[in-house]
Amino acid sequence: MQTQSAHPTSHYNFILAGGGAAGLSLAVQLASSPLKDRSILIIDRDRKQANDRTWCFWARTPTLFDSIAYRVWERVEFVAPGFQRVYDLPPYHYQMIRGIDFYNYARQVLSQFSNIHFLQAGVESVEDGPDAARVTAGGEVYTADWVFNSLYLAGQVRPNPARHHSLLQHFRGWEIETEQDAFDPKLPRMFDFRTPQHGEMRFVYILPFNPRRALVEFTLFSANLLTDAEYDQALRDYLQSVLGLQSYRVLEVENGVIPMTDQPFARRAGQRVLNIGTRGGRVKPSSGYAFLRIQRDSAAILQSLLAHGHPFHLPESPARYRLYDSILLQILYRHGELSQRIFTALFRRNSIQRIFRFLDEEAPLPENALLMATLPTWPFVRALLKLKLLHRI
Repeated sequence: MQTQSAHPTSHYNFILAGGGAAGLSLAVQLASSPLKDRSILIIDRDRKQANDRTWCFWARTPTLFDSIAYRVWERVEFVAPGFQRVYDLPPYHYQMIRGIDFYNYARQVLSQFSNIHFLQAGVESVEDGPDAARVTAGGEVYTADWVFNSLYLAGQVRPNPARHHSLLQHFRGWEIETEQDAFDPKLPRMFDFRTPQHGEMRFVYILPFNPRRALVEFTLFSANLLTDAEYDQALRDYLQSVLGLQSYRVLEVENGVIPMTDQPFARRAGQRVLNIGTRGGRVKPSSGYAFLRIQRDSAAILQSLLAHGHPFHLPESPARYRLYDSILLQILYRHGELSQRIFTALFRRNSIQRIFRFLDEEAPLPENALLMATLPTWPFVRALLKLKLLHRI
C-alpha cells in the first residue's frame, strides 16, 4: 500500500500522533468532510499490517466503516447458570470489525489524498504552543495548527486509589476450528457466566463465523492480570466442560488489556493539542467498549472544527452516567462475586434495546430509574453510600 513520506520540519494543518483506531477514524472523518483538502500527518511506529485486534459494537445508525464489517448479527445470546435468553436486536445490530481490515481500509481511503502523509516513527514528544504545536518523531520536528494525540501507555495515567477506581478488562481469545458443527453462525454469545468466578467478574464471549469456526474469548473485569497458562486453562475447561468439545484446532490467539477507570482523562492538553481515543477517555469506564464512542467523538471533533474553528467544543457525558460508572466499578472492585447475579438480573428483566440505550448514555432519567429498579438494591445503595457519604473507594 502506498504511503506518502513526511518532510522534516514541515507544517501541517493536523497531526495525528498515533495511527490506531482513534487516529485513523479521525483521519477518515476529516477526509470525508469539507476539510478534506487540509494537510494531515499521521505518525505511528507500527505499520499496522497485522490482525492484532477485533472491535465489536452495537449500532443503529451507519458508521464510516460498515462496509468492512467482518460479521453482522441481528441477535445475541446471554447465558448464566439457570438462565438463558436470545435477544432480537433491531433497530440495533451487532457487528465485528477485524483490525487488519480496518487498517487496510483506512489507508486505502487516505492514500487517495496527496495532502495526507504517513510517517512510520516513534513519537518522542508533543509540545503545545500558542500558534502551533510541535511533535518530535524519529528525531525530526513537525508542527501543526492542531495535534490529536491518541498515544496511550498504561503507566501514563495513574489513578489515585483513594479517589478513583482502577480495574482492567483483560482477555484471551482463541479462534478455533472444530471437526463437527458446534456453533450457530447467526447467534453470538455476549456473556456466558458458566465459568468459575473466583470472586471476580469472569465470562466467556463467543463470536461464531460458521458452524465450525468461532472466536471464543475468556474475559475478566478485575484488578490483576492472569498468567498465560491460567487464561489457556480457563479456555480449555470451558470448551471441554461447557461446550463439550474434545477436538478442535486453535487458528489464532488474541490478547488484550483495556483500562476501566473513573479517573478523569484530560481532553484538552493545551491550546493546540486534543487527546483522543483511550488517552482522551473514550473507553466506557464500566464496559470497556470504545469503537463506537471513538466514531462519535471523531464526528464531534469535525463538527467543532467546522462550526467553531477549533476542536474543543465537544459534548461531555452526563454527570449521572459518570456516577453510574463509578458505582458499578465500586461493586466490581469490592464485590466482584456479585457481578454474575447483577448482570443476570439486568438481562433477565430488561430488553436489550433498553440496555443498549443505557450503555450508550442515551436513555432519559426515567428510563434509567426503571432499569435500576430491576437490579439488586443493596449492592448499589452500599456502593453509593461509600462513594458519596463516606468518600471511600
